[in-house]
Amino acid sequence: MCTKMTERDFELALEVFRACLPRVGAKAKNDRLFLEALQYFTLHNISWRALPERFGNWNSVWKRFDRLGKAGVFEDYFSILAGLDEGAHLIVMFDSTVIRAHVSAAGAKGGRKVKRSGVRAAGSAPKSI
Repeated sequence: MCTKMTERDFELALEVFRACLPRVGAKAKNDRLFLEALQYFTLHNISWRALPERFGNWNSVWKRFDRLGKAGVFEDYFSILAGLDEGAHLIVMFDSTVIRAHVSAAGAKGGRKVKRSGVRAAGSAPKSI
């Protein structure tokens, strides 16, 4: 990994992550690999499909991320990490939000091009019922 997380940091993050997981349902085989996949995803700003094969099937990683996100696991995870003195710096490594604008958002302002003057608009009849 090209981050500054030590082995101890990953062990702490993994311990907190496992404590936040729901008690019901099937347990995953490799939680560390899943956390590494999420870290790689956010660090390299890629799409899910571009996730390297060493993390497993990209769709399985995404489904697990989606399921855990809807269950509120990540909110608990980040709040616990933020509360730990020794683990607070780990939030920077995992908590990253990327918001991309649509292609059309880069263009000129849309909408009506011609504006009516106030005097002319006051003298004319309304156009709708």
